[in-house]
Amino acid sequence: MPSERYRWETLEALKGSSKGQLSYSQDWLLRGEDILEECRSPPKLSSYSGWVLDRVISQSLQETPLSRSSTPNESIPPTNDQPPSLAKTTSPASQLGSSPLSSAAPSETKGNEDLSLLEADHEVHLMVLPSKVTEVEGCIWMYEEVHRLKGKEGLRQWQEQQEQMVRAVSDMASEQLKRFDELKELKQHQEYQDLQEVMEKSSREAQGQQEKLKEEHRHRAKVLNLKLREAEQQRQRQEELERLRKEEGQERLRRLYSIQEEVLQLNQQIDPNYKHKDLPRIDLSGFSNRGNQICGLVSGLIRTTSERGFPTQVDVANTERALQEMRGLISSMQQEIATALEEKRKRDEEEERERQKELQKQEQLKAQTPVPAQHPRGKEQKEVLGLQVKAEESTMQWYQQLQDASDQCVASFSGLTNCKDNQVKNIRMDLQKAASIPVSQISSIAGSQLREIFDKINNLLSGKSVQSGGRTVSVTQHPQGLDFVYYKLAEKFVKQGEEEVASHHEAAFPIAVVASGIWELHPRVGDLILAHLHKKCPYSVPFYPAFKEGTPIEEYQRILGYQVKDSKVEQQDNFLKRMSGMIRLYAAIIQLRWPYGNKHMCHPHGLGHGWRWLAQMLNMEPLSDVTATLLFDFLEVCGNALMKHYQVQFWKMLLLIREDYFHRIEAITISGQMGSLMRLKQFLEKCLQRKEIPLPKGSLPSSFWRS
Repeated sequence: MPSERYRWETLEALKGSSKGQLSYSQDWLLRGEDILEECRSPPKLSSYSGWVLDRVISQSLQETPLSRSSTPNESIPPTNDQPPSLAKTTSPASQLGSSPLSSAAPSETKGNEDLSLLEADHEVHLMVLPSKVTEVEGCIWMYEEVHRLKGKEGLRQWQEQQEQMVRAVSDMASEQLKRFDELKELKQHQEYQDLQEVMEKSSREAQGQQEKLKEEHRHRAKVLNLKLREAEQQRQRQEELERLRKEEGQERLRRLYSIQEEVLQLNQQIDPNYKHKDLPRIDLSGFSNRGNQICGLVSGLIRTTSERGFPTQVDVANTERALQEMRGLISSMQQEIATALEEKRKRDEEEERERQKELQKQEQLKAQTPVPAQHPRGKEQKEVLGLQVKAEESTMQWYQQLQDASDQCVASFSGLTNCKDNQVKNIRMDLQKAASIPVSQISSIAGSQLREIFDKINNLLSGKSVQSGGRTVSVTQHPQGLDFVYYKLAEKFVKQGEEEVASHHEAAFPIAVVASGIWELHPRVGDLILAHLHKKCPYSVPFYPAFKEGTPIEEYQRILGYQVKDSKVEQQDNFLKRMSGMIRLYAAIIQLRWPYGNKHMCHPHGLGHGWRWLAQMLNMEPLSDVTATLLFDFLEVCGNALMKHYQVQFWKMLLLIREDYFHRIEAITISGQMGSLMRLKQFLEKCLQRKEIPLPKGSLPSSFWRS
């Protein structure tokens, strides 16, 4: 078939082209030549394609015969299949340029080099292509071009589709990432919310549990305090009953002794050998025998009761009956003697007158006789436990004024205390409870509790009705009720210092702040507090009572502040403990003020009195064990406040104590009383070394009043 001939010719033409004659080297990779660069580049038309098409089209239209080239060997005769009109004569260069098979060569390599190679290959033969071949080649080329364009367009569309898919996938991945981030953030937020809710729930549960524990603690503390108060009251009642029993027993025993003494004295008046000079017939032996019997009876009763313990009321009644009998016996004896003398009186009147005259003469002689003068004794030097310096006169006047005010207050409500009416007794008991119970309830548990106690005491003193023991109480129930409450309230404050503060030093501050607030609103209570404090602890004045001649030792011990029971003086440790508690209460009162009071008013008994007390203590001779103890307690409680107020002057005072006064205390202190002295020494050295006095334990911070 003609088409197969064209195919072979086409293959021959391709074989003879520059591409068909290319030689390939196996070591092109080693030289780094990029041989496949043109294969990877996108398809494109050669720069000669337009020129080739123009030449082919123009030659086919002219149908000119082939012309012979300048070389005879290059002429090709026309064939039977190709009409002469399609034959044309071209040079090798023009033939190569007009061939569609060679149109791709300039696009792959440089144009001039490819043309020179084609001319060298076809310098002998001149190919004259018929119009059919040209048409086939054009169709092939056009078909390839269309498929190339379609492939290029499909590739472009595929690339755009891939790019769109990539963009879509990228957008979808981005959106999914955003959704994932949002979901993750939401999950974290939910977890945070759940965790926060769990924490808040646990916090609420813990807070509720804490409040429950606090409430249980308060309830238990209240129950324990109530039990302790009941036990303390029971103990006090028992002690009071025991004390009353002992006092009654001792009183009965003293009564028995006095009866015995009187019986013995009466018995001495009966002399069995007595013979009256005027009545020789009177016999007193019967009276003497009965008197001796009565004396033996009384002595036996006393001996029996001494072995048994204390006498009973029956024993006292028996001895009193014996005394009455003895008195009756003496009376009978005297009446008998008087009767006999009366009978003799009328008969002896004249003799009596003469005796009277003689007696008058004797008295005149005695009056004329001079009495020998008594030589005055020298002043006996008093030993007052080493005291040689008295308190200042102004201090003693102030002390006496407070004691007089206290005595006047006691006298003002004597009608209330001495009244035997049951209704008045109930009023007195209710007022005493209303004044003392709130003071006993003072503690450092919470500021709100202190405020309730303060308001209750203030309302009572202001004449308002308050609840005490389930009953309504007011000082207006009796005209002397207010003075009675003043006195009992002040007495209770000092007693708390003597007992509660002595055992628990931290209790001084809540008691002192309430006492200071009441003092500020009711100054008379403050004066009575000082009077009670000075009476129980004269060292708070400071005042060392001197021993007066004729004063019993027990009474003098009471004046010094010791407790004397059954002629026994309390131990020194217990005495110092009570004095320490009262001094600590006094030191806390002078530095504290009620936080809800009038800020513009001055303290009714402020730090100036503390400075005065300290200065007067240093101006007086020290007492062994007492002075060191009280100085330490006072400085530990009030030292920080005095330091802030007086600053340099206070440090000078401490240096004076350490350098001078301490040695004076040390000189009079015995070996068994060195504990208080060493505490004072360590305190002074520590404060002077650090240049600071720490806050006392138990002081009330500002947060206390918010509880």
